[in-house]
Amino acid sequence: MLISPAVYAERRARFFQALGGAAAVLPAAPLVTHHADCEWPFRQNSDFWYLTGFDEPDAVALFLPHRPEGERFVLFVNPKEPSAEVWNGFRWGCEGAVAQFGADLAHPRSELAQRLPEYLSGAEGIAFRVGKHAAVEPLVLQAWAGQLDRAPRSGAAALGLVAPCPLLHALRLRKSPEELDRMREAARISAEAHELARQVARPGLNERQVQAVIEQHFLEQGARGAAYNSIVAGGDNACVLHYTSNNAQLRDGDLLLIDAGCSLNDYYNGDITRTFPINGHFTGEQRALYELVLAAQEAAVAAVAPGQTAEGVHETAVRVLVQGLVDLGLLAGEIDGIIEQGAYRHLYMHRTGHWLGLDVHDVGAYRLGEHHNALEPGMVLTVEPGLYVSDRLAVPEGQPAIEDRWKGIGIRIEDDVAVTEHSHENLTASALKAPAAMER
Repeated sequence: MLISPAVYAERRARFFQALGGAAAVLPAAPLVTHHADCEWPFRQNSDFWYLTGFDEPDAVALFLPHRPEGERFVLFVNPKEPSAEVWNGFRWGCEGAVAQFGADLAHPRSELAQRLPEYLSGAEGIAFRVGKHAAVEPLVLQAWAGQLDRAPRSGAAALGLVAPCPLLHALRLRKSPEELDRMREAARISAEAHELARQVARPGLNERQVQAVIEQHFLEQGARGAAYNSIVAGGDNACVLHYTSNNAQLRDGDLLLIDAGCSLNDYYNGDITRTFPINGHFTGEQRALYELVLAAQEAAVAAVAPGQTAEGVHETAVRVLVQGLVDLGLLAGEIDGIIEQGAYRHLYMHRTGHWLGLDVHDVGAYRLGEHHNALEPGMVLTVEPGLYVSDRLAVPEGQPAIEDRWKGIGIRIEDDVAVTEHSHENLTASALKAPAAMER
């Protein structure tokens, strides 16, 4: 069920409180040209969406805690215009911005330059992200400059220009119950797609055919589409972390790594990775590495709890991986020394996860200065250790050369995990990952 207007209103109330006496100017995303006169499918700016739920381009939202009640949430939008709508589709217009999206006032976007200085007058500061919104930034700076020019006579001007991001991203980091419900839905659809992919994959298919099955399911289930470029990587392709060519033939005896998730119509995302044998049977080396990655992933998931940190989750996975790689002869030395020196990074070179929400790599700080942010209920992160055995990175001095029997094996296992009051919830547990389930 879509998030209700009341939830957006509650978010705005919390944002007003965080702003204090500053006014915020948040532009929507523009349309982006793909080629010639064709645009990419529209994707709203996540910060703008979080506070408004308004899914049209080129709008601008003003948040004005210094203004009287009834003038604090103002939207500038493209007005209703039949000649434009017949080409590009329905617009809510100014009336819809008020009636459907809770704006106190709404004006045509063309009036922003005229009205902005008056709306910002009296604010103690202006919260605006410089360097990201070329069409709006000159208007904000001009309005602020006008205040500064009048300050000797009026005795009042906004004291400074600040970024709204830290305030807003701190709010977005902790998901509400309504958001968690949407993320469970994204996780459900994404997990079903992975199960379908494993059923259809077989030697001789092209990676792209498996991608088509996954993304068809996303659309059939009512999602907007893929949350990011799906990775469907057979064999050695899985050792390329951001492989998206997805055009190679699946080979008998190789593994298939699939990193794919859907994005819902209100932009909440799933992000799952599974790895399995294309012919239904692990080789000895594949199973050994798969079981090691799974053990690291399960240990890291188990570590997710209030008071833990994302860094602690990563360290848990690294320790399990390094110990297992030493046992298998792919690393040599004392565990602590290998970790301290980073001598495992030719086999595991990325972090174990990231925040997840309206953005796949969602906003929010992992640390403040020297201190890592503690996990709190409502935070959602991915847990995704992996191993990638290839010749792409040099083996560190003192570490054993890699035997050919290990090369070309790339494995990652990823789940979406929400921090709960006392522990965690694995949102993507319905995507199977036990070794027996990966075979057929």
